[in-house]
This record gives sequence, C-alpha cells and structure tokens, in this order.
Amino acid sequence: MKAGIELTRAVKRFGDKTAVDGLSISVKPGEIFGLLGPNGAGKTTSLKMLAGLMKPDSGSASICGMDIHKEPEKAKMQLGYIPDDSFIYDLLTGREFLRLVGHIYKIPKEDIEPRINRLAEEFDAVAWLDQRTEGYSHGMRQKVVIAAAMLHDPLVYLIDEPMVGLDPASMITVRNIFKREAAKGKALLISTHTLSLAQAVCHRIGIIANGKLVALGTLDELRSLSRKQHKDLEDLYLEFTV
Repeated sequence: MKAGIELTRAVKRFGDKTAVDGLSISVKPGEIFGLLGPNGAGKTTSLKMLAGLMKPDSGSASICGMDIHKEPEKAKMQLGYIPDDSFIYDLLTGREFLRLVGHIYKIPKEDIEPRINRLAEEFDAVAWLDQRTEGYSHGMRQKVVIAAAMLHDPLVYLIDEPMVGLDPASMITVRNIFKREAAKGKALLISTHTLSLAQAVCHRIGIIANGKLVALGTLDELRSLSRKQHKDLEDLYLEFTV
C-alpha cells in the first residue's frame, strides 16, 4: 500500500544547527501517527517540510506518492494542514475565511456553503461563525483552522498541536473527528505535547530528539523497547528523550 505521508532521510539545517537529521517517517492510509518530542526536537520543521513550506537540504517529502516540492499544487490538493499558529484574517468573518479557502481549493461553488454549515454544526460554531475573527478566542480560531483543513476533504492531514486553546468538550470532538477521518482511510500525522491524545488516538508513535528518531512503534512495541519496563506513555516518553 502506498504511503499517504512519507518523509525519507530528511535533513534540514539552520546555520550550524541541524534541526532534522536523516529523519524517515511513513504513514499509511487509515493510520494516525503521533510525532512526539521536546521543544526544538524538529517536529514542526518536519511537518513544514511535508507541507511544502520548507525544502529539505537533502532527502524527500511526499504526499500520496507525490513529491511535495516537485508537484506542489497536485500534492497540496490532497493535503489538510493544521499549523501550530492558528492564523486567519482578522477582517473576515469565520464563514468568509472558509469561503476563501473553498475557492482556493476549487471546491464547486454549490458545495462550499453546505460543507461550511456542516462543519459549523460539528464544531459548535454556528452562533459565532458570522462574526469577524478579530474578536475570536484562541479556541474559536483553532476550530476555524481545523475546519479549513477539512473543507476540501483531503486524503492526508498534517496536524501540529491541535488541542491548543480548546476546551475539554472541543478536545473530545476533535479527537473523535481524527478517529473518524482515519476510519475513512485518511492518513494523519499529529505532532503534539498532549500525550493523552497520542495514547488515545495514535496507531503508532515516533519519538524524536535532536532531529533524530529515537523510538518508533505501537504503544506495546514502545513498552517492549523500554529498559525500565515502563507501561505509561509519559514514562516511556521521558525515558527516550531525557
């Protein structure tokens, strides 16, 4: 089965610092892959290379078998990217922003509004989606950004710290959405510090430190790698990164 997301021997340097050092990650359709690691480990840089926002100094980044840097437009049509900073245009309403995203992704005009309405219901955003985003809380902005990534029904999701600013009920909603998208055959790569999210939804987990993969596998496989026989993901994470 062709990987939905593939980072192959990727290297990215910033001056004298190597942020990502020969990292390889592969995520299959129907799989949720969790990327864990301390601040500065290279998680966000890895996602940005996969999203086509940064070019690796060596190695490759592919979405649905397409090199994101050689076929950017085709690859990005299959990609939903949720960055770690929830940028939206302050002078637009949430609905206007989603309409703009719909036009960028060439969604048929007659389909855009029904899709927006469905997502507004799912994210409990109906009451405020027609207000200008400059007055949104961080959690409201995050909901709009996640909805924007889903609007064109992509085959692949790159997700960087999705739970920031969300209340507990919204976290449960987002977690269930991720599970549903995977059940539909989508490939999801989630970078997160929320270990409870990784433990609840991820089929496999990769732990990176200093730009290198230090542990990879299912939760049971990570437990088998533990020299201290840790069972909890938090203890495993600390063992592999400290």
